[in-house]
Amino acid sequence: MKYSEEFKEIVEAYKKTGLDERELFDPQTGALVIDGNQVLGKNETRGLHIDERTTKEGVNVVVRVDKGANIKRPVHLCFGVLKNRGRQVINSEFFIGEGARVSFIAHCSFPNAERVEHIMDSLVHVARGGVMKYIETHYHSEQGGTKVYPRLRGEIGEGAQLFEEFKLTTGRVGLLNIDYELKQLEKSVCEIIAKVYGRGRDRIDIRDSLHLNGAYAKGTAKTRVVLTDRAEGNVLGEIEGNAPYTRGHIDCQEVVQGDKTRASSTPIISVKNPLATVTHEAAIGRINRREIETLMARGLSEEEAINAIVRGLLR
Repeated sequence: MKYSEEFKEIVEAYKKTGLDERELFDPQTGALVIDGNQVLGKNETRGLHIDERTTKEGVNVVVRVDKGANIKRPVHLCFGVLKNRGRQVINSEFFIGEGARVSFIAHCSFPNAERVEHIMDSLVHVARGGVMKYIETHYHSEQGGTKVYPRLRGEIGEGAQLFEEFKLTTGRVGLLNIDYELKQLEKSVCEIIAKVYGRGRDRIDIRDSLHLNGAYAKGTAKTRVVLTDRAEGNVLGEIEGNAPYTRGHIDCQEVVQGDKTRASSTPIISVKNPLATVTHEAAIGRINRREIETLMARGLSEEEAINAIVRGLLR
């Protein structure tokens, strides 16, 4: 890893997303650290290649995992903006080789954000038999001035697997607009999970779209959103069963607390092959008042009680 003067400062910010700083300093761990549109450091390991290029707009990143490579330690991707204002644009592309296995942990930290925009435009290619896991955890300031736009497009090859999880439960969301769309080939597996806690005037828009184009492909889109105060959440889940013996499922749960929250859930399922099966379940409900009162009786304030219940729901 190559270090800069800002490196230690940004590592401190990323620790709030659960980062163990020792892993970034370990030469056996793959990593990439970006503050704003400045690359502060990276580390490649055997079978893992990271190419980055700064442009006028932001940073272009290409990650390649060699055919048959087994990257045993998670690769850490640290993206964020330390300043209270700024715009971060990252265009990333992932190439996971045939039969390769890799896990990524993305730490996205905006601890001082008053007016910060984060744009993440990603392309993913998982070759035949490859396995990719990507966990993205966000830490935001309490000002609600963060705007986040994660966009994902990709293809999951024959017998390949992709597991994607997005978590934003610490700090104010601000504005979040998730837009994921993936195409699946024969016998591929995909699971997309989003867990978000909106407060104040936060706005959350999530769109997950899976196209099961190959026989025996399996896809799941799962969403857990909790809304309090005046927060608004809109979830659109779409799955197409386009090939025989495909199985798709949408699972959306939104929990609201307060008379001024707004929540909507729209599942769109379609079957273009008579042997395909696609299902959905959606629920919008409230936090149980008795649970809140039980925690308050044990010494918690109402806000603390609600937060404790929310953490449990999003665990």
